[in-house]
Amino acid sequence: MSISIPKDYIQRAYAGWYGKLIGIRHGSNVEGWSYEQIAEKYGEVSGYLFDFKNFAADDDSNGPIFFIRALEDHTCTEEITSREMGETVLNYVPCQHGFFWWGGYGMSTEHTAYLNLLNGIDAPLSGSVELNGAAVAEQIGGQIFIDTWGLVNPGNHHRAARYAEKMASVTHGGNGVYGGMFVAACVSAAFVEHDILSVIRAGLSVIPEDCEYRRMADAVMAFHREHPSDWRECFFYVREYFGYDRYPGVCHIIPNSAVVLLSLLYGNGDFSRSINICNMCGWDTDCNVANVGCILGVMVGLEGIDASWRAPINDFLACSSVLGCMNLRDITNDAFFLASLGYRIAGEAYPEEYRAILEGSAPRFSFALPDSTHTFRVENGTASLRNIPLTDASMGRCLQGEFPAREQPVRLYRQTYYRPDDFNDDRYSPSFTPEVFPGQTVVLRVRASQPTALRPFAYDAYSQSCLYGDETTVKDWTELKLKLPMSDGCIQKVGVELPAGSAVTVFVDHLTYEGAPAYTLDFTKAGEERWNGSHIELGQTSHSMGLWRMAGGAAYGSCADHGELFTGGIDFRDYTVNAHICPMTGRNHLVMVRAQGAMRGYFAGFLGDRLAIVKNQRTLRTLASKEYAWENGKEYLLTVKADGNKIILSVNGEALLTVEDPEAPYLTGCYGLAIRSGSRCRIDRFEVTCKEA
Repeated sequence: MSISIPKDYIQRAYAGWYGKLIGIRHGSNVEGWSYEQIAEKYGEVSGYLFDFKNFAADDDSNGPIFFIRALEDHTCTEEITSREMGETVLNYVPCQHGFFWWGGYGMSTEHTAYLNLLNGIDAPLSGSVELNGAAVAEQIGGQIFIDTWGLVNPGNHHRAARYAEKMASVTHGGNGVYGGMFVAACVSAAFVEHDILSVIRAGLSVIPEDCEYRRMADAVMAFHREHPSDWRECFFYVREYFGYDRYPGVCHIIPNSAVVLLSLLYGNGDFSRSINICNMCGWDTDCNVANVGCILGVMVGLEGIDASWRAPINDFLACSSVLGCMNLRDITNDAFFLASLGYRIAGEAYPEEYRAILEGSAPRFSFALPDSTHTFRVENGTASLRNIPLTDASMGRCLQGEFPAREQPVRLYRQTYYRPDDFNDDRYSPSFTPEVFPGQTVVLRVRASQPTALRPFAYDAYSQSCLYGDETTVKDWTELKLKLPMSDGCIQKVGVELPAGSAVTVFVDHLTYEGAPAYTLDFTKAGEERWNGSHIELGQTSHSMGLWRMAGGAAYGSCADHGELFTGGIDFRDYTVNAHICPMTGRNHLVMVRAQGAMRGYFAGFLGDRLAIVKNQRTLRTLASKEYAWENGKEYLLTVKADGNKIILSVNGEALLTVEDPEAPYLTGCYGLAIRSGSRCRIDRFEVTCKEA
């Protein structure tokens, strides 16, 4: 029987993803605390327990938003396999740093499964009880990374569970997989069910009746029927009969799933009450509250989530995948991305009102969803910002900023690059590449309540100064444009500046970036970004493996087995990279182009005693090579041009190797540097010129 996607699907997916992230933030800094510790310090919890400058990356959000990309990279159908999902894990997860808890083989379930995958043990064996034992395979991760599989299968909880079973089996087994199936099915059912008991029953319908997960769930539900008013009484029951002391491992799924279940039951469909109960129970708070927040967010919609939960997040999400260009995320755009997958899975046409966004042809940041802000902020002054309906806005909604009278210019902006000082902590080691580059044009469509002189601006983090476009007196809808000149700067903010003056209301219809990047990444300017003693990144980059540091004013990369440095944008298509390098030790120094992760892209450069162009498709395959005498300690200009399916490698300005890839070529992706087998390389700068579309 076909199941139609609900008409309010996108809005509910947005609310569910927001609910997930609210839960992560709410439970983050009391993760691992006991019920008594939380009660003693905070008493009755009614709101966030901590303030953050910006909330840093977390494994609970890393997994759901990156693992779902298996549908993009392989197939958006049920034909997708656990093996392909495992390849997605290898592609987006940095090798043994960030993203997950890397607690060691046999201790951390994800670390264990990752090393299995890396050594050629494909899913589902990689996460199975048969290989890893129940104590490892049945930890909590099977359900904390799984919510998005429910979000892309609205109202079809059986199909959601089938996808979730494949994904959870990459890293987990047994009850670890059943928990993933349960949560995904609950999220899916919450799109069409209107009471929490129906949602829970749908979740339980997809897992075996004779498993430990079901035994726990039946017991908790029976206790709730007999004692429906006091959640604490139920928690004490859970702690006695399903507590941590009864299950092996660091963070078993059963005790925490019992907390998720009791929070859903005793919260009785109220978002705030449900997540607060969950947080007060303790244990793995961020994981548990996030699952509850996603399920309830979908069920009650955005209107059921109090603004006090959403406002501190402001549509912002930081992640810590291997690609820095994908780690600065936007909750609204993520909701549209997930919805695009949902429509494709269901075989349904995109709704006409959102077609341009779902197809990727709309401006990058529009305000189509209620309450979406795209992380816009105000500096040098104050303003009240809110999303409002407006009939002549391009998507029917816009961002409204009410600015009081001011004695100095004030700026309304989006931050486009983040550095360590923007965060309170280093949770799960994020790293970033800017989302807009020199050479591109910043475009804002704005209007004002009265004629007001506005000018677009961009802030360069390196020169610590603003670039400005032409000042324009605006009242009706007007496009403001700022062409960013080719430079070696780092664009950290873009927006619009208002002059000193009387009170005015400014409306933003959209923000987007046009044109092709053309810039230099000079590491003497980018330097190091020190997050803590062990987490250090070269500016504007991310990495999978290797040691990437500044020494004596220059940037170096070194490795034992392999090292990869990524920068640029995942959407870079046809471009030329000039890499100014000096190989120091080892015989493998290669420029990366069209890189789509750790396991997808091309390498070109010095490979042994040869020049080579290599395709990275989980394993390396040489597409073309020739003998070439090169020396360590000598400076080289390696130029790699990616044009359609053609890759051209030049050394010191001479084109020496060309190849066309006829077999599923990578047509977009980042650039960077790859080293292998004990190599050390100095990298002075990259010069990048992208071809106009």
